[in-house]
Amino acid sequence: MSALTTENLAQIEALLSAPDADASVLADFRQRFPGVSLTRCDPSDVDGERPYKEFSRFNLFLVSAVNHCVTMTRDPAVATGIIVVQNKVSP
Repeated sequence: MSALTTENLAQIEALLSAPDADASVLADFRQRFPGVSLTRCDPSDVDGERPYKEFSRFNLFLVSAVNHCVTMTRDPAVATGIIVVQNKVSP
């Protein structure tokens, strides 16, 4: 069973899409979303992968561990965690 619910995903998307969102929005992630796996990556770590959602400051990827192997997915129904990549912001 996925720890990433539709409600959790909507809340995460709202956090990442906020106009003032920065890295601090992830500070209390584990308290807000217990059981949801969060990985933060550099853009080069997911080069060639297509994000589930793109926001001005972040890209959101979904991962699945359904078959005991972690893989990227675009299907929220099988997602068990997320990867967040902070985009470079021009000064």
